[in-house]
Amino acid sequence: MPSRVDIPSLELLVAIADTGSLSGAGAALGMAQPNVSRRLNALERRLGVRLIERGATGSRPTAPGRVAVEHARRVLDDADLLIEQVRTAAGRGRIRVVASQTTAEQVVPGFLASLAAALPDATVAVEVHNTADVLAAVRRDRAELGFIEGAEVPEDLSGTEVGHDHLVAVVAPGHPWSGRGSVEADEVAATRLIVREEGSGTRDVLARALAPRQLAEPLLVLHSNAAVRTAVASGAGCALLSELTVADAVGAGRMVALDVDGADLRRSLRAVWRGDLPERLREPLDALRGGAPD
Repeated sequence: MPSRVDIPSLELLVAIADTGSLSGAGAALGMAQPNVSRRLNALERRLGVRLIERGATGSRPTAPGRVAVEHARRVLDDADLLIEQVRTAAGRGRIRVVASQTTAEQVVPGFLASLAAALPDATVAVEVHNTADVLAAVRRDRAELGFIEGAEVPEDLSGTEVGHDHLVAVVAPGHPWSGRGSVEADEVAATRLIVREEGSGTRDVLARALAPRQLAEPLLVLHSNAAVRTAVASGAGCALLSELTVADAVGAGRMVALDVDGADLRRSLRAVWRGDLPERLREPLDALRGGAPD
């Protein structure tokens, strides 16, 4: 069995690639220049190839070196994940949560409040992505818990409903639809809308609710609810958004909300996880289910 490459050598290799020089890597890692050279030479001897091309203007990976750097980054990420998961199993790790745009605004704050009450010493990291990316992060164990809207819980994950929501059409005051209380689904389907990107829960619900109608090409594709709200309020066009996320803007008169007749735009807000739900998250999640928006 070949001898394994040690983690410090991989850290050095990545640091050289990132800084572009041996001296820069040494400074980043707190290593003296002679030690940097010795460790790099030892790594190259172990692998039997030159990994770094040294030059007067800097150092850069060779072709084999680029392959090694790519793998080294993954190994280092996995090493960090190992540490986090061991600490989590011992009840001392950071709690990693990923949430879709709507749930980050409407569900996660309540969950964090429940979590703080149950685990006052916990450190929590929250990332916001679209629904497809949330599911991917949970599958890869990059998060202990995810929050999504609209989508059913995939068979390879577990989950629970934490609330309900539905989409409404929103336009700026002065838009031709602004004086109406509702709009027909056929009209919406024929209108070029301001939409979220593919993979977002809002976009998926919109497509399913208006099927089998042929949807007009989007007017704008934006990557956050906030950007869509701003575009609508500025008069750029119509969008379908969560009633929860537009409540403040509608109440302030910055936009007008309309029901969509002929389409079921209701959706569930869900928590998802892989395998067994960590014991320390059960109480905060139970509290959230008792007080989530419906």
